Amino acid sequence: MEVKSFEQIVREHGPAVLRICRAVVGPDEAEDAWSETFLAALSAYPDLPDGANVQAWLVTIAKRKAVDQHRSAARNPVPVDDLPEPSTAAPEDTDGLWTALKTLPVRQREALAYHHLAGLPYAEVALLLGGSEAACRRSAADGIKKLRTLYKEDRNGIL
Repeated sequence: MEVKSFEQIVREHGPAVLRICRAVVGPDEAEDAWSETFLAALSAYPDLPDGANVQAWLVTIAKRKAVDQHRSAARNPVPVDDLPEPSTAAPEDTDGLWTALKTLPVRQREALAYHHLAGLPYAEVALLLGGSEAACRRSAADGIKKLRTLYKEDRNGIL
């Protein structure tokens, strides 16, 4: 079996990991989580067993980096004297998908991201999130159902 260079791994799996990071931590923090993921992976890659699922391995690292970012943000609040004025610039996600994603419970959002964006089977999603494969399948289905409802409402001008 040919061992791929780490550069090939980044090229092959980088876009999927970035999509996962965006879905889990949001568009503002995604690039930091992505960078931290591949920095951690770089040092561990030589010890990865032959035949390992590289994408699942990277998604696991990305999940841990996302948790680290959430913990760091919770410990380090930034006080401000005055609230900034709302931005008049159009958001990057004009379809309101990120707004709808933020309303989902974390478990549903992560199940959707890991299964639908990373393409991981529900068995591997269950290992990442803990719980059973059926529970992860249910979380993803509930999340999709809620997203469809919210997205449809957004299109009709309700959101």
